[in-house]
Amino acid sequence: MKRALIVVDVQNDFCEGGSLAVTGGAEVAFRIGEMLHHWSQQDPKAPAYDVAVATRDHHIDPGDHFSPDPDFVETWPAHCVVGTDGEAFHPNLDPQPFDAVFLKGEHAAAYSGFEGKAADGSALADWLRAHDVTHVDVCGIATDYCVRATALDAVRAGFDTTLLTSLCAGVAPGSTEAAVTEMADAGVHVSAGARA
Repeated sequence: MKRALIVVDVQNDFCEGGSLAVTGGAEVAFRIGEMLHHWSQQDPKAPAYDVAVATRDHHIDPGDHFSPDPDFVETWPAHCVVGTDGEAFHPNLDPQPFDAVFLKGEHAAAYSGFEGKAADGSALADWLRAHDVTHVDVCGIATDYCVRATALDAVRAGFDTTLLTSLCAGVAPGSTEAAVTEMADAGVHVSAGARA
């Protein structure tokens, strides 16, 4: 029984100053980075994760996902375009001791990290199972979109799933609250902090 941390889309375009900024994104990046630092240094007070992975939006030509007149529900301004600084991890997320990074959304909209692929072509669920992971903690940006989709897919895939709300930033209070309720109703455990 192993536990993984899944860090969702902590990228420049989703933090302050980015093309699709979420308020509090840079602070969340800092808090996750600080936790990862303690974890990578094997600090006994750090959360007990066996592996840590990340997801990244990675858009080449995602079709109708981008729009010059976005509705911010199904269509969005251009963001996380491959080859731009906006697609990179936020600098506050340092160090980045990820065991794997899963890229999603190259040619179509993709919200869940479980839609992504690692450099070796493996899907997130398969990678986690190959590493004997049974429990996952999910954090990142945005609570009400990609974090929500990733946590819901984690439960559907059979993982015992916990949402770390203090390590997430949401687009809007109403949609964030609704997303947390939906996740809890689906069987996601909701916790303010990482497990020790």
